Amino acid sequence: MGRPRLKPCLLLLALLLGGCASLDTPRVPSQALPAANSAFGRDLQAQAAAYQGRSGFRLLPNGGEAFRARAELIRNARTSLDLQYYIVHDGLSTRLLVDELLKAADRGVRVRILLDDTTSDGLDDIIATLAAHPHIQIRLFNPLDLGRSTLATRTLGRLFNLNLQHRRMHNKLWLADNSAAIVGGRNLGDEYFGAQQDLNFTDIDMLSVGPVAEQLGHSFDQYWNSALSKPIGEFLSRQPTASDLAETRERLVRSLIAWRQRNAALYQRLADYQYHPRMDTWRRELIWAWNQALWDSPSKVLAQDEPDPRLLLTTQLSPVLTSVHSELMMISAYFVPGQPGLVYLTGRADAGVSVSLLTNSLEATDVPAVHGGYAPYRKALLEHGVKLYELRRQPGDRSGSGPHLFHSGSSKGSDSSLHSKAMIFDRQKAFIGSFNFDPRSVLWNTEVGVLVDSPELAEHVRTLALQGMAPALSYEPRLEAGELVWVTEDNGQIHVLHREPGSWWRRINAWLTKRVGLERML
Repeated sequence: MGRPRLKPCLLLLALLLGGCASLDTPRVPSQALPAANSAFGRDLQAQAAAYQGRSGFRLLPNGGEAFRARAELIRNARTSLDLQYYIVHDGLSTRLLVDELLKAADRGVRVRILLDDTTSDGLDDIIATLAAHPHIQIRLFNPLDLGRSTLATRTLGRLFNLNLQHRRMHNKLWLADNSAAIVGGRNLGDEYFGAQQDLNFTDIDMLSVGPVAEQLGHSFDQYWNSALSKPIGEFLSRQPTASDLAETRERLVRSLIAWRQRNAALYQRLADYQYHPRMDTWRRELIWAWNQALWDSPSKVLAQDEPDPRLLLTTQLSPVLTSVHSELMMISAYFVPGQPGLVYLTGRADAGVSVSLLTNSLEATDVPAVHGGYAPYRKALLEHGVKLYELRRQPGDRSGSGPHLFHSGSSKGSDSSLHSKAMIFDRQKAFIGSFNFDPRSVLWNTEVGVLVDSPELAEHVRTLALQGMAPALSYEPRLEAGELVWVTEDNGQIHVLHREPGSWWRRINAWLTKRVGLERML
């Protein structure tokens, strides 16, 4: 008997969702290489030895420094580089980093790159070309198995498994020789490093060296070896060859030369790490403190509904959240407290804790829908004494006289939007990572961060928060006769706005979120 024929509609669906001929790519577990295997790692271990188990930290609130730190860690690495990211956008900064990664692989450094699957949309072949290098491995987390070839088929494939596909790996981690790491809110792309013309994100990263890097290495290994992480080669009909890689490298070099000719000032600013390295200076500026690296279990994304609390970063952070007794300050680019967050924050405020939050205003956010999830909670929070500050749209022309948050060094003519994620507890401890105070970070996405027990570091983060909360930089929502108003400052004069600033398009996006009820997805 012959094979039964597919009905026309099923045949069409099969063709649409096909899109990727999978090869059987070997999936070999691996672990972070010991810091002692590297001269750089041994040097950092020797520096840390005097601090008896403490780790060293330095904030990187400036986009230029955050880029330089990543590039310099590549140049210092001798045995391994482990990179874990949610988003990687093309641009000059990314191409410079890729060029440095290839050079590191050439000198024998093992490079493991773990990307959330959304990063590879339509780019499997291009990204996989790097994995043709014998020392570079690339895996995708929670990948879409069907219909990867086009945007249309990817969308269809995700619709058939929506419960899993909206759960993403939001972690941001950069680890060199298992001895120095960068954690924080920045993805990879020009908009995160002050190098994009139309938009730049204000963010906070933290350089972390010593035992904390080994802790973060364990987190990377857990994700890398998870069954949810698959080699990118599994989604290719043809494996890239050495000649494909050579051709890609030639195009990369030509593009960097062209970029240098087209925008010499930007190129020189980003490439300054090649001539004036700062790592030794930063190592002298480290704050040494006890810490705890925190991360969600990768299996969090497999939950059919809400995940088991034992898998969550928030469960690990809970003791410090519940024990705060005098002051809680938060910076969260996307803030949607939900009912549990509302109960927690108002409860702390009712208990006499000074609670304040810096988030994006409607006019500044890059995701107006999230603002629609946050706005309904403002009145209840304010009624209980929680202080709210909404960062205004930050003009990028640094030649003006107005203040600019974190001195990001953004390109002339660009706008800035808050992308930072940080918490300060009782001016004693600070948490820096990828975690937003919203349902998506709590329940659906995976996150990573570091809790540092240091009044000195906490004060540095607190200073950044207060800078953003200043009237010249933010709107402060208040209640007047039961109605919201926004207090701000222009040209040295305090004034009150009775209508929320923001375009009609942003208002519609925020309104739709409230009407449709998308809060739990934000």
